[in-house]
Amino acid sequence: MKTILMVDDEEKIREVVVSYLQKDGFHSLEADTGKKALDLVRGGNIDLVILDLMLPDLSGEEVCKSIRQFSTIPIIMLTAKVTEDDRVQGLSLGADDYVLKPFSTRELIARVKANLRRAHDDTLLAETISFKGGDLTLHPLKHEVFKNGNPVALTPNEYKLLQTFARHPGRTFTREELVEKVLGFDFEGDVRAIDQHVKNLRQKIESDPKSPQYVITVFAVGYRFAGGESA
Repeated sequence: MKTILMVDDEEKIREVVVSYLQKDGFHSLEADTGKKALDLVRGGNIDLVILDLMLPDLSGEEVCKSIRQFSTIPIIMLTAKVTEDDRVQGLSLGADDYVLKPFSTRELIARVKANLRRAHDDTLLAETISFKGGDLTLHPLKHEVFKNGNPVALTPNEYKLLQTFARHPGRTFTREELVEKVLGFDFEGDVRAIDQHVKNLRQKIESDPKSPQYVITVFAVGYRFAGGESA
């Protein structure tokens, strides 16, 4: 049974969401402050966090950034902020999805399920796949990535993006294709959201993110993975 942490300082919102989660077979935990949320995540056994941005002690952005320092569990942000800059900021901090307030609880639960599916999709064919003489190595069964022998902490969406590229080195993907494969066919945001995930991934796997050797931009189309020989 998957455990979902619902973080919101409004008790009525927590009660409604938790009720729907439990009806769908999830175990749920609640937090009304950022500090409580961080303590629960650090305690382990949390599979996904639903995180409101407006909390009484820490902002949701601060909580998200702190979680990403020690965990890659999926994070869905709840927010009344609607500008593109707000969404990009959340994604740059490591959020996996955005749901705008007021929201449909059924839609939120659907997004919880979609993010959990993506987070646990480990379906590369090889046990180990490496690029450029071992500069970048994936261990799909262990859900691990190494850069020059050092472990790389990727968010679920970043890992899914890298996995999609690693399956098809040399293939050019449109942004729409990557959104469907990484964020899901039910994603309703701007397809440019994938650009932020690519930027985050480059920061972690490229020796020089400003001059990428792996994730190459294909002008007016999307992205191509130039992995070279793999084994």
